[in-house]
Amino acid sequence: MAMASFARRKAYLLTRNFSNSHPDALRYSFSLTSFSRGFASSGSDDNDVVIIGGGPGGYVAAIKAAQLGLKTTCIEKRGTLGGTCLNVGCIPSKALLHSSHMFHEAQHSFAHHGVKVSNVEVDLPAMMGQKDKAVANLTKGIEGLFKKNKVTYVKGYGKFVSPNEVSVDTIDGGNTVIKGKNIIVATGSDVKSLPGITIDEEKIVSSTGALSLKQIPKKLIVIGAGYIGLEMGSVWARLGSEVTVVEFAPDIVPTMDSEIRKQFQRSLEKQKMKFMLKTKVVGVDSSGDGVKLTLEPAAGGDQTILEADVVLVSAGRTPFTAGLELDKIGVETDKGGRILVNGKFETNVKGVFAIGDVIPGPMLAHKAEEDGVACVEFIAGKHGHVDYDLVPGVVYTHPEVASVGKTEDQVKASGVQYRVGKFPFLANSRAKAIDDAEGLVKIIADKETDKILGVHIMAPNAGELIHEAVLAINYEASSEDIARVCHAHPTMSEALKEAAMATHDKPIHI
Repeated sequence: MAMASFARRKAYLLTRNFSNSHPDALRYSFSLTSFSRGFASSGSDDNDVVIIGGGPGGYVAAIKAAQLGLKTTCIEKRGTLGGTCLNVGCIPSKALLHSSHMFHEAQHSFAHHGVKVSNVEVDLPAMMGQKDKAVANLTKGIEGLFKKNKVTYVKGYGKFVSPNEVSVDTIDGGNTVIKGKNIIVATGSDVKSLPGITIDEEKIVSSTGALSLKQIPKKLIVIGAGYIGLEMGSVWARLGSEVTVVEFAPDIVPTMDSEIRKQFQRSLEKQKMKFMLKTKVVGVDSSGDGVKLTLEPAAGGDQTILEADVVLVSAGRTPFTAGLELDKIGVETDKGGRILVNGKFETNVKGVFAIGDVIPGPMLAHKAEEDGVACVEFIAGKHGHVDYDLVPGVVYTHPEVASVGKTEDQVKASGVQYRVGKFPFLANSRAKAIDDAEGLVKIIADKETDKILGVHIMAPNAGELIHEAVLAINYEASSEDIARVCHAHPTMSEALKEAAMATHDKPIHI
């Protein structure tokens, strides 16, 4: 059965006939041969691959390059590997999200399960300590993987001297020049600032500062209702802060399916998070003990003052290329500062590549990892494969929201006739058994072919449940395909099966 499925997939891919020069070659190329350990060092001091940046894109690219037999050096300015994601982003934020959720559950849910506790308190230093320990262990783990795969690790700030040379100011005060036949820029992104707002990481903080507050603010204002703002707002709301989210747009998380978004916002409001949408910040005063924001409607109108102990600026991220001296070697960028690449991640300068947040596409750690693997596969003469339409997105609040593929609004705008199937977790036996049944699964499929076009899940652990949908869409499965696959009972994933049944025909349990 599995072999037949692979054969069908192979035949299907071969009919695509995409050449590497095709603009969509990156998304659809697929290697049907095994890897060989070619491109070993020629014996000179030059590297086959030099990577500037040790974040998810950079360190994964370095390990994969070494596994393919390429002599590899990775340069990282931070002094610890893992980039923003591991050090001050994805990992520490998830540690705090989990810890704050445990505290919230102890306060509000344990009694329903017959667990009696009293005098539940937050030990913020201990909570931060657990977060820091997780980060430290993981960064050391990557260093171990570098040693295992014989990747050379240079700690310092790299900048181009030529298309094949990088000058590194090392963190110990020295300087060295690293040569490479191929150089990959994987320097990630930085916090996007707003005009008139100075981030001091004490009263006005970025996501980095929000991960290290020394006390729980009584009032927290979050500027920006995207993934990061909602996650960090959720952490401090659970710990007792009065959280208000200010957003210029008319909706939170504008990329989210509109139906899911509305339910998600209602869920956050039930958790006492407040939202001021279609609102812009026109003034900031941090001269006193707290911060005063001057606000007005996005369309103009009367101004109001909103006060807080801490303000979190979460207005997005911007490519980080400062100090690389890309202009010195002629690398082209767009108006947003992103490096322009072709389908093989090549810049306009021969031998210089770029991946992750510094190029167009979703600014997500897992996207950067896929970029890194595909890029070094191309360098090694293989075929890389990344489909940006199939990069899942997850908001790690509680409940989580995860999605892949198109939203209903996008499908409607395309003119494709479609069907929608939904199933609420209130009808899922596992969710009811654990008393955590808020949310739903929504599947959008082509009306004529039943091919799945998009899946959106709001639920506990939605970020884990979404990957069955990612795989299904990647292999162009129909909703009937998921509906006819046996799912273990009782599990949360049965809701996905029931939603597929609702899309194709009728669900059983509602």
